[in-house]
Amino acid sequence: MSGGSVHVIILNWRSAQMSLRSAEAAVAAMEGIEGVISLVDNDSGDGSFETMRNEAQSRGWTAGGRLRVLQSGHNGGFGAGNNAALRAPLSKPADFVLIVNSDAFLEPDAVRRMRDHMQANPGIGLLGCRVVGEDGGHHCTYFQFPGVASELEDAARTGPISRLLSRHIVSLPTPDGPARVGWVAGAALMLRVEVLQQIGGFDETFFLYFEETDLCLRAARAGWPTHYLPDAQIVHIGSVSTGMKDWSLPPDYWFASREHYYRQNHGRGYALLAVAAHVAGLAVRRLRALRRPDPSFPRGQTRALLRHALSPTRPRQIYRPENPREPA
Repeated sequence: MSGGSVHVIILNWRSAQMSLRSAEAAVAAMEGIEGVISLVDNDSGDGSFETMRNEAQSRGWTAGGRLRVLQSGHNGGFGAGNNAALRAPLSKPADFVLIVNSDAFLEPDAVRRMRDHMQANPGIGLLGCRVVGEDGGHHCTYFQFPGVASELEDAARTGPISRLLSRHIVSLPTPDGPARVGWVAGAALMLRVEVLQQIGGFDETFFLYFEETDLCLRAARAGWPTHYLPDAQIVHIGSVSTGMKDWSLPPDYWFASREHYYRQNHGRGYALLAVAAHVAGLAVRRLRALRRPDPSFPRGQTRALLRHALSPTRPRQIYRPENPREPA
């Protein structure tokens, strides 16, 4: 083995078999690379921890400390679960951390390509990779940071406004090669340990969503940009634990996380402007629907946004449901 060591973290919540499939891909991708894989159960309470521990032992993954199965002891959300693995001592400190979703499967050379790219470019703090679905379709997972203008554009979804605010659209055009972006989705996110030592781990106020956006923004402000590497790839199913594909309206914790992101990083005044822009965009979309029906219009979204925006205090603890599939 040569080069920097990697700590791969896979967080499970009530999807043990899927997490084991992700771990199997990680074991293969870590072949010839120094490091360890942490398979973490986020207090599922459904026997996931025991299933993963027993299966990992029977497959020989735990031999020599190559893979360890951990129990977070508390379902504090995505960031808290990953932080639990980061806090668990390693026999030898890692140089890089790779966060992998439990429904994401690393290609055999993905870890090596990502690690080697970061070693060759020491100014990069965080790195995302190409994400495809099981059908081979490309997923956009690279973005610029959201703001007031992007809130208006995203909510309105109207040609003239999108053209006027094209520079502010959060989803970026597909890079032809390695490129700097604002932030990348956490399906597969590599971080330099030095960055975590400087800015800390995930903000555990977020239960789910916006935590990787916040992490990338804090890193960028500390001089550590995020890049995207299309040469490394994972296969991602998506929404296995959250049921996001079936949402007609995001659950309460999504709105709470969004509000916390803006308040924490830009202040309450800016957060209010962001809500006003989004509500204005929804009004434009509603007017357009008078001429053309819009069955996907998010009914109840304005009310949810305003409820969190008008809360007099910053949320100290984001709503943590027993089952993230159930909207609040």
